[in-house]
Amino acid sequence: QVQVVESGGGLVQAGGSLRLSCQVSGLTFDNYAMGWFRQAPGKEREGVSCVGGSGFRTYYADSVKGRFAISRDNAKNTLYLQMNNLKPEDTAMYYCAAYVIGYCVSWSSTSNTKYWGQGTQVTVSS
Repeated sequence: QVQVVESGGGLVQAGGSLRLSCQVSGLTFDNYAMGWFRQAPGKEREGVSCVGGSGFRTYYADSVKGRFAISRDNAKNTLYLQMNNLKPEDTAMYYCAAYVIGYCVSWSSTSNTKYWGQGTQVTVSS
């Protein structure tokens, strides 16, 4: 069966950095676009970033452009999110998701996702 496991979250001060990882097994990894979503308490889950199956095309929410970088290593079936210059408003549970197709279409919506991890908590203190 498909397994999606996030890691790398933690507590960091504002201005700091974290790198999230997402290990995927049970599917042909490069056939799927992959993305990061986040959900803060009392808020809806929002799309943060998406990368196509080949790894060449990337997309970001306006709120993280210039600070976050998504990447993937298809040889290792692993997705990454490098988060720099973190802000308190980045505090949320971060989820890794595999989309239903190999490219990022309407990527910020959860409706095009197929597999999810359990999430990793990111907390940014001011």
